[in-house]
Amino acid sequence: MNMTQNDLAEKSGLSLRTVQRVEAGNILKGFTLKALAKALNIQPEDLIITPKEETNIQRAKKINLSALAGLVIPYGGIIFPAILTYQTKDSKNKELGKSIICIQIIISVIFSVLMIISPFIQKLFSLKFPLFMIPLLLFLCLKLFIIIKNGISLNTTQDLIIKLKTNFI
Repeated sequence: MNMTQNDLAEKSGLSLRTVQRVEAGNILKGFTLKALAKALNIQPEDLIITPKEETNIQRAKKINLSALAGLVIPYGGIIFPAILTYQTKDSKNKELGKSIICIQIIISVIFSVLMIISPFIQKLFSLKFPLFMIPLLLFLCLKLFIIIKNGISLNTTQDLIIKLKTNFI
C-alpha cells in the first residue's frame, strides 16, 4: 500500500522493530495480526499465508530410477521398484510406485514372450541374422524411454505421464 515500515508502525500502533520482524517472515499472532489488519483495512485472515501442501515425491523418483536395474539384472526392473514401493509409507508415493511396477511387468512379459518366440521365427524364415537382437534392442530403448519420460514428468507435474489406467497390483 506504498507505506514505509515507519508509516505502518505509526498507523498500527506497533513498534518499528515488530513491523520489521513481520516483514522478515515471523509468524503473525494475536494483537499484532489484528493491529496490522486494521491499519491496512483488510481482514486478519488475509495476512496469514497458509503453506501450500506439497507432496514429496522423492521416493517415487527413486522407485522410477530403480527400474533401470532391469537393464542389467533380469526382472530387476520389477524387483527393486517393488521393494522400494512396499517399504514406502506415503500413499502418493506408493501409488506412483505401483504404477511404475505395473508398466515394468507389462514390458517384461512382452519382452519375455518375444525372446522365446524369436528363435522359432528365425528358423521358420531361415534367417541368418540373430533375430533375438531386435526385441532386445527394442526392450532396452523402450525401458529407457519410459523411465526418462516418467522421470521428467515426476519433476514437472509430480505425476507419471506413462502409466496404465488401472493398476493390477
